[in-house]
Amino acid sequence: MQISRRAFTASSIAGLAATLTTAPVFAQEASISDELLGRSDFWTALEAYVYAYPLVTMEYTRRVLTNVAEPRGTKAPMGQIGRLREYPNASFRDVTAPNADTLYTYAFFDVGQEPYVLSIPDMGDRYALFPMLDGWTNVFEVPGKRTTGTGAQTYAITGPGWSGTLPDGVTEYKSPTSMVWLLGRIYCTGTPEDYAAVHKIQDEVKLVPLSAYGKDYTPPSGKVDPEIDMKTAVREQVNALDTVAYFTQFCELLKTNPPAASDAPILEKLATIGIVPGKDFDASKLDVILHKRLPQIAYARIMLHFKDSGGDINDINGWAYTTKTGLYGTDYVQRALITAIGLGANRPQDAVYPTSRKSGGGLFARDYNGSEKYVINFPKGHLPPVNGFWSITMYDAGFFFVDNPLNRYSISPRQDLKANADGSTTIYIQHESPGAEKESNWLPAPKDKFILMMRLYWPKEGNPSILDGSWVLPAATKID
Repeated sequence: MQISRRAFTASSIAGLAATLTTAPVFAQEASISDELLGRSDFWTALEAYVYAYPLVTMEYTRRVLTNVAEPRGTKAPMGQIGRLREYPNASFRDVTAPNADTLYTYAFFDVGQEPYVLSIPDMGDRYALFPMLDGWTNVFEVPGKRTTGTGAQTYAITGPGWSGTLPDGVTEYKSPTSMVWLLGRIYCTGTPEDYAAVHKIQDEVKLVPLSAYGKDYTPPSGKVDPEIDMKTAVREQVNALDTVAYFTQFCELLKTNPPAASDAPILEKLATIGIVPGKDFDASKLDVILHKRLPQIAYARIMLHFKDSGGDINDINGWAYTTKTGLYGTDYVQRALITAIGLGANRPQDAVYPTSRKSGGGLFARDYNGSEKYVINFPKGHLPPVNGFWSITMYDAGFFFVDNPLNRYSISPRQDLKANADGSTTIYIQHESPGAEKESNWLPAPKDKFILMMRLYWPKEGNPSILDGSWVLPAATKID
């Protein structure tokens, strides 16, 4: 991991403080002395915090999403499939940046003791993908239409060090960690008929321990822990941990979620501050000053990656996006940033998510506001090049859906978009209807600030493609 000391200075921290959710406290805590910046143990601890952020965040996410007795909503007990049955509406607040394109079929499970077997039914020609994330947020396998087709499939997800014999017809997927998060997505148009068709597919997706495969199996009720905070956002819970609690949790997780072989260089450094895989955290090796100061400073370093990304984040025509998701290697800062702002992100070959907060560009960029009108114009033959699907979703300033008379939260070809006389396609983004003849192309906006997010599932490769920059998303421009 390359943390730029030149970019990461006391002044950069102070400037970033005002933009973070913890700004009042952070502004007081974030000043860094030259003496601290000159200490090698400070930089090692900073690297350690960034390196550990995905694994600790995944654990807190797992706790919250599995702390129920039976599957309901966005949650399901460990080892059990959860199924979202319909798209959320504008009142939904469980997670930020929800989508209205795919229905989730999901599960957290532990393969440390024995493998789990995932069965996916025949889906005809329907687009779907079932990415599996390890404890470090890497997408280690992603069965689905792009990679394995849409026929019936059965996989055994095995843990680190497991060896054994699998039943005939079962393909092994080796998880690098004991913790696994299945985050399946099935495309659905949202009509009553298509809901019913997708529900049938969801009901046929099965997840069972290997010892129960081929047998009648009823999963036990989940254990609800009243000590788990179910109200505070996971990111806030993680960011609130003091350094000792954070690294103590991290070292405990390392025992069942081993680091990659390529992590050997950073692990050698981390041993000097009491972090050794397989062992408890030795807090005596970390200066007490860093116990108090590190979390706010390190989280600022993660968020600073937006500006000091070295090309990891693209910003074109007011749309910011990255094609470095899902697999991170030793790019630990990028991995931590995606954990903080987009946990569960797919590999870029499966999905890219350009996001836009402002119209225009440079010094003239202004926040989107529903008091004004905007258009996105796709020239003839230049609609988003995808093999799966594309959409543009409207969010309010908090990344939630916007109430509107059409109950339309995203715009895509399934709205039967009308082309202009010259073959181009215009998307109208405004609060009031643009008129009956243009409503098929209307993405309703709130009265005040809003954010746009495009989803490109299974983007095409070659020219043009967003993956190599040969296709560029047009700007959303303000009109009179």
